[in-house]
Amino acid sequence: MRIVLIGGSGVPLFEQIKDAIRENILGGALPAGGQLPSVRELSRDLKVSILTVKKAYDELEQEGFITTRQGLGSFVRGDNAALVLEEKQKKLEERLLEAIRLSKEAGLSRQELLSLTDYLYEDGEHGQQDRV
Repeated sequence: MRIVLIGGSGVPLFEQIKDAIRENILGGALPAGGQLPSVRELSRDLKVSILTVKKAYDELEQEGFITTRQGLGSFVRGDNAALVLEEKQKKLEERLLEAIRLSKEAGLSRQELLSLTDYLYEDGEHGQQDRV
């Protein structure tokens, strides 16, 4: 699992930790059932307060990404397939909105954007390099 914290970014550290863990779960780096580092271990590794890590873990648990078992630790939930799909769809929507904004800036018509999307989508299905 990879977590990079950016001090002074305006985003609270617990939020950066939470987002990084969520991305690791969505990206498959943390598989269902996988154990997360203990709060103490992660706080030591990241050089942040235990309370900061605890808050990130608490929010991830509230959002349904992890579960904590008293005395055993925190684990990636195995029943979160719908949640993972929802998160991936939200990320896709954000990127599509960005693509639409860029296409408008470039003067592409809706049809030109759709044609480009169709071409890239088909190209990806035929084993070509993923461009998404």
